[in-house]
Amino acid sequence: MAAECAGSDVLTTAGRTARSDRSSVGRMARLLEVSRAGFYQWVKRSTTMALTDRQQRRVDLEGKILTAHRDSGGVYGSPRITAELRAAGEVVSEKTVAKIMAEIGVTGISPRTFKTRTTIVDPGASFPPDLVDREFDRGRVDAVWSTDITYLSCGGIDMYLCAVRDEHSKKVLGWAVADHMRVELATAAVEMAVKTRRGHRRGTILHSDRGSQYTADAMAQACGLHGLRRSMGATGICWDNAGAESLWSSFKHEYYYRHVFATRSELVAAVDNWISFYNTTRRHSSIGMLSPDDYEKSLTAATEAA
Repeated sequence: MAAECAGSDVLTTAGRTARSDRSSVGRMARLLEVSRAGFYQWVKRSTTMALTDRQQRRVDLEGKILTAHRDSGGVYGSPRITAELRAAGEVVSEKTVAKIMAEIGVTGISPRTFKTRTTIVDPGASFPPDLVDREFDRGRVDAVWSTDITYLSCGGIDMYLCAVRDEHSKKVLGWAVADHMRVELATAAVEMAVKTRRGHRRGTILHSDRGSQYTADAMAQACGLHGLRRSMGATGICWDNAGAESLWSSFKHEYYYRHVFATRSELVAAVDNWISFYNTTRRHSSIGMLSPDDYEKSLTAATEAA
């Protein structure tokens, strides 16, 4: 930007002296790697043409779209950028935002489905029933929580992330990162989720896959202690734990795959920062383009108003 401003200043200065000193114009044109004819066309446009209201509006929108895209870390596409602009008071359609983004070469990131093997089934375990049947959002918070474990890496070390998410508000309630995927990883995430909700969540469904971490006695005890009802989908069918799969897809494609982590502390800090962004800032289409925290605040406000 500084270089562009400096270039504009040079051209402006050259324009003022063009009639009296053509040799300086030629020199400036060579330095800036533009043609002499192009220089004079620029002078003519800058001195004889003012932007129309429509053109000025377009310039303003381009700047705001680029800012919103940058602030999202290059993640947001036209739906979320439209929501950002509207939240700031702009009256603009998603179609207009999408058109401008296409013309200036700005794109968002579309998560893609993927599956990594972190589910190791204990053949001797008994499985709780599927209480969700793929109906994850029951229309209220704390009706269904989903949980899963995903593989990460830093500095050549295998790491694992477990998270618990509310399937109505999409808020990540608890998470844990470790260099193993024993049951302690999963129970740590559950304990954090319960703490986030300030105590017992009797009747809340905790839905998972059939991994040995979730069939272990320690997990059964943790759920019993906090009144959580365990639920499990079928083995190897991602749709039976679609809520958790959606979280991993967002995290990995919007953030994890775009960075390299050298140490465990870097990875843990990155996970914490992204989940904070996910809960407090990232807009979710399924909850009216609000962040999970803002959506839960809106529910509280509506309840108090009633």
